[in-house]
Amino acid sequence: MTKYLIITEKPSARRNFEKALGGTTGHVAHYDYELTNLRGHVMTLREPEDQVSADLKAKYKSWKLADLPWDLQDLSWKRTYIRSWNPRSKKSESTKSLIDELKTKAKGADGLIIATDTDPSGEGDLLAWEAIDAIKWQGQVFRANFADESPKSLVKALNQLTAIESKDRHGAYQKGLTRNKWDFASMQLTRAATTLTKKQGYSLVSRQGRLKSAMLLKIYQQLQAIKNYQKVPYFEYRFRDDQGNVYARVVDSKQEVVSFRYPSPEALKAGESFAKSGQVQQDSVTKKSTKPPKLLDLSSLSAILAKEGYKAKEVLATYQKLYEAQIVSYPRTEDKTITPEQFQDMLPLVDQIAQVVGTDVSLLTHRNPRKTHVKEEGAHGANRPGPKVPASLEALQSYGPSAKRIYQTLAKNFLAMFAEDYLYQQIKGSIVEYPDFKATLNNPLSLGWKAVYQDQNQDQDEDDSKQKALGQTADLFVHEGQNPKPTTPTWQWLKTFLEKNEIGTGATRTSTYGELSSGKNAYIIDKKGKIDLTTDGQAVAILAQNTWLANPKTTKRVFEIFDQVGRFEVSADQAMNSIVLTVNHDIPVMTENAKKLKDSLGAPKETKKQAKSPTKEKVTGIWRGKEVSFSSKFSGHKFTEQEIEDLLDGQRIAFKARSKKGKSFEVAGRLEIQTYKTSKFVGFKPEFNPR
Repeated sequence: MTKYLIITEKPSARRNFEKALGGTTGHVAHYDYELTNLRGHVMTLREPEDQVSADLKAKYKSWKLADLPWDLQDLSWKRTYIRSWNPRSKKSESTKSLIDELKTKAKGADGLIIATDTDPSGEGDLLAWEAIDAIKWQGQVFRANFADESPKSLVKALNQLTAIESKDRHGAYQKGLTRNKWDFASMQLTRAATTLTKKQGYSLVSRQGRLKSAMLLKIYQQLQAIKNYQKVPYFEYRFRDDQGNVYARVVDSKQEVVSFRYPSPEALKAGESFAKSGQVQQDSVTKKSTKPPKLLDLSSLSAILAKEGYKAKEVLATYQKLYEAQIVSYPRTEDKTITPEQFQDMLPLVDQIAQVVGTDVSLLTHRNPRKTHVKEEGAHGANRPGPKVPASLEALQSYGPSAKRIYQTLAKNFLAMFAEDYLYQQIKGSIVEYPDFKATLNNPLSLGWKAVYQDQNQDQDEDDSKQKALGQTADLFVHEGQNPKPTTPTWQWLKTFLEKNEIGTGATRTSTYGELSSGKNAYIIDKKGKIDLTTDGQAVAILAQNTWLANPKTTKRVFEIFDQVGRFEVSADQAMNSIVLTVNHDIPVMTENAKKLKDSLGAPKETKKQAKSPTKEKVTGIWRGKEVSFSSKFSGHKFTEQEIEDLLDGQRIAFKARSKKGKSFEVAGRLEIQTYKTSKFVGFKPEFNPR
């Protein structure tokens, strides 16, 4: 009997396969199987200096501008095992043991089945092939594509395997691989930005990236717009009726100059005149409706919960745990709708879900698929409740602080499409004597889906419980307005910008925002969804101004190119040319931007270490990819700027020093990790003559 080894992405996924199939080994479809798992990526690209010939190592290890940009043809794109700290064992562990175990299990298999996440970016296929290549597998490979980890989906996927002729013809892998290489090559811009920032006296790693740079620059530009905002008042005539309704002339949002708006009340009175009062007339009464809002993605969900104080990083981590327990659907989806099959799978669970989140089942009368929410195209489907319905919201608390609110919000958004449309009556009125002055009132007739879910991703309507009516007469008054003040940046506002420009997916937006807004070196300050930038965040944004990397059009185009690679319409080399062009364009731009740092941020602040030890002048920079500080002097010799650059670059330097007795001597050496008593430090280590 044919035997296949099923490779899942992580232990939790393997456990879901076990439940679906009845054990770690067994029989499914026409073959025997054995289950195993990876732990996400188990291989990673080597450091740049380890991917080139010996004569190029110094250049590719360097953070100097003179050694950038790279020639990507020099890189071998070799991978190595991943080392990471295990908090449980208190040891640094390698993925080599996992690869060795995979190799042993594969020896008895006739074929391998890639059963990692069917990720739209190709990430699941990439991490699977990294492991398959590591064990030097030469046999058959199949792909199992599944929408979620429910037993039904997993069994269906394992019954409908797709044979992969070769990884060169595996579109999803090629797409993921190209994106992986592109992002690796963009490391050059982080090196350049960090070096330029350091030269201006600011000690930080200036992390640049497609999504990071676009997000930080947009926030910075908005904060600058608020800072530079100057109020420009205007005055215009309006009418107010005896019911409090205001009648105004329509203004086109694209119109820069409005003829009936004046800079002062005096100018207004001199320019226009109207009777002090007028009669109100009803122009039309129309019945209207709105359909339920679209299903949420992870960034939309995260932005809603941010207003309640839940951090994006925590929401993402908690959602992942809920997904692994099949309580919510796949997180990293790009779908905005669900398929008819997914709709039918969820239909029997609607009443049960409603009971958990406290929704009146009698409101959920629209049990047929809506064309706005259910479509044939799609894979994982939009974010929604999963096949396992919890006993109660309280039962979810063990998954994380935001678990209850994640499920509550996601479920009510999902249930809204089973409610009827929101119906309202729209009344339009105007002033009889001056019909250009108009008012519009909306009165609810039936709340429909609004009784189930309040769309927090949209501007809220007026209080739906109030019935409004036109008055009989209206009085003239002077309205004072002003040019619109720039919106205070929020996670909701940023998410809308990213969606509009098709930058990232709901999950990548959330994970990147979480990364940028957490930790001691955070770039973003998040206070219940309202956002600001740290000094480091401002510095990174200033460096990103006018770069292609931070331009939304670049990210959109690059994603289009990755898709084309996956469809074999564009070669990987052609795709990689876009990062070459980006680096060549952006380094000169960043060089000019760096000159603006002091004007924008002020003089660099003294570090705590410098303040405590004023007699010991320290130098801070990037050495071996990490920020380090070391003494600027050795034995009476103060390192020159060139010597500091060479030391940080890992090079050996030589100079004349002076002994305590005042005797001059030649010394050579480089930076090394050293130990004083029990403390480790980085400092200049001289090479003493063995004589």
